[in-house]
Amino acid sequence: MNRNYLKPAEISRVAIETGVSKVKTKRINQFILAILAGVFIAFAAGGSNMAAFNLLARPETFGLGRTLAGTIFGTGLMLVVVAGGELFTGNSLIMAGVLEKQIKVRELLNNWLFVFLGNFVGSLFIAYMMVHSGLFNSGDYGLGATTIIIAVNKVSLDFIPAFYLGIMCNWLVCLAIWMSYASIDLTGKIFAIFFPIWLFITSGFEHSVANMYYIPAGIMAKSNSNWAIASNLTTQQLDNLNWSTFITNNMIPVTLGNIVGGAIFAAAGYWFVYVRNNPDRIKSEK
Repeated sequence: MNRNYLKPAEISRVAIETGVSKVKTKRINQFILAILAGVFIAFAAGGSNMAAFNLLARPETFGLGRTLAGTIFGTGLMLVVVAGGELFTGNSLIMAGVLEKQIKVRELLNNWLFVFLGNFVGSLFIAYMMVHSGLFNSGDYGLGATTIIIAVNKVSLDFIPAFYLGIMCNWLVCLAIWMSYASIDLTGKIFAIFFPIWLFITSGFEHSVANMYYIPAGIMAKSNSNWAIASNLTTQQLDNLNWSTFITNNMIPVTLGNIVGGAIFAAAGYWFVYVRNNPDRIKSEK
């Protein structure tokens, strides 16, 4: 019987093969594709903020704001998967190839390093342009104010909550990519990506690459007095938003959580069930 999707065991093999291809890609190409992925995720983050900032500013509509933002944000991962890009969080799935002994740990870590740095460059580039584009004046300075508030909230997280939010986020992100591998046609890939990403944004989970836009954009935006005043934040809260807290309070715990969510709960879990000691599993399920 013909079908336009892959079964879970088949997806596992595709994920491993994709991981092998990723680590074999030239480092300069990994870096360029990572910059593009950072740009795509930053576009999605900026666009979702524009769509929802008025709703996010009010407690009674905050949940609706997150829901609306989630409908926009999935575009970022769609661009990464369909147009081409290297995303650090998605590359947590390379762990399946490591467990299958087709990828060396050194190759995994090299990929993660180059892709992480490239994602940051791309995200920072869009954050800089957004801050200097004049768009943050939208809604009587509302977009600029919301950008600062979001960043302040993210650097105010304690380590363990940020870590858990990172786990849950990338578990869903990697499941979105995993399901996109299952689809043979483009429409199926888009739908496979859309719903898990919508869920993660609506839930309020933490994505390290998205935060490479959200927090630097807030750090740069707070220097504009109009946006800072419109945020109604205290001087102490604004002072706590800086490059140091960006790294220590958010980037480190969220990145670690993202790795656990993607590499352990997604990649390792499915490898254990569908690949480990079952080399003929795919053939038997066709």
